[in-house]
Amino acid sequence: MKYAICNETFQEWPFEKAFAAAKNFGYDALEFAPFTIEENVFDISAARRASVRQLADDHELEIIGLHWLLAKTEGLYLTSPDADVRRQTAEYLAELARLCSDLGGYVMVLGSPQQRNLLPGIDHDTALNYAADVLQQVVPILDELNVIIAVEPLSPLEGDFLLTADQGADLCSRVAAENVQLHLDVKAMCSMGEPVDGIIRKHADITAHFHANDENLRGPGMGAVDFLPIMQALQDTNYNGWVSVEVFDYEPGVETLASDSIRYLREIESQLV
Repeated sequence: MKYAICNETFQEWPFEKAFAAAKNFGYDALEFAPFTIEENVFDISAARRASVRQLADDHELEIIGLHWLLAKTEGLYLTSPDADVRRQTAEYLAELARLCSDLGGYVMVLGSPQQRNLLPGIDHDTALNYAADVLQQVVPILDELNVIIAVEPLSPLEGDFLLTADQGADLCSRVAAENVQLHLDVKAMCSMGEPVDGIIRKHADITAHFHANDENLRGPGMGAVDFLPIMQALQDTNYNGWVSVEVFDYEPGVETLASDSIRYLREIESQLV
C-alpha cells in the first residue's frame, strides 16, 4: 500500500515543518487542499506553484493531487440550474486541474458538499445532470493534463447530494469519460447501509482514490471501524492508488493523528492474506 496524508491535517504549520513531519512519520505523499496555498486558485502564481512542488521534492514527497476543491469559493455551484454558474464552476475546476498538474499531481477529489447540495425545486436526478454538464466541460483539460476528477459520495451529515457510491457511479456514467472516476471515503461509506468492504469490491473498476478515516472523524484506528476487511478488499481488488489519511477532528493533536494513523494502517497491512 502507498500512504499519503492530507496537508490540512497539519493546520497552521508552515509547509516546511509540515512536509518534514509527514516524511518523518512515514508518508510518501501529500494531498493538498488548495485553500492552504490561496483561497482562490487563480491567485496562485506560477512561481508559488513551483516553490511548493520544489519543497515537496526536497522532502522526497509526491503531491498526488487536490481535495476540498470548491471550499472557500463564492458563486460556484456544481448542481446549479444556471448555465452561467455551471460554466464558471467548470472554469474554476479547469484551473484547479492546471494547479494539480503544476504540483505534480494526477487526481482531484470532488467533495465540497456546500457547493453541490440540492437547491430548492431541484431533484437528485436533475442535479446529477447538472453536475455531469459541469464535469463534461472540464473533460478536455483533464484529458490534456492527464488529471482525474474523482467524485466523492458523502454522508447525510455533510450534505444531500451523492450520498452513496452507487450515486457516484451514476454520475461517472453520465459523464462517460475516462478521467471522471470515483473516490471512496471510509467515513462516508459507513453511512451507506452496506459493508464498507463490499462497496469497495463493487466499485473497484472505477475507484481512482481512497480516504482512510474513522466514522468518528479521526484517523484510522482511532474509533470503532475495523480496517482489516477494508484493507483486504483493497488488496483483493488490486487497488494501486494511494490510501490517503483525512481527518476532521483534530482534538488528539497533529502528531498523534499523523503518526498513529499510518502506524495502524501498516499494522493492518501486515495482517493481510
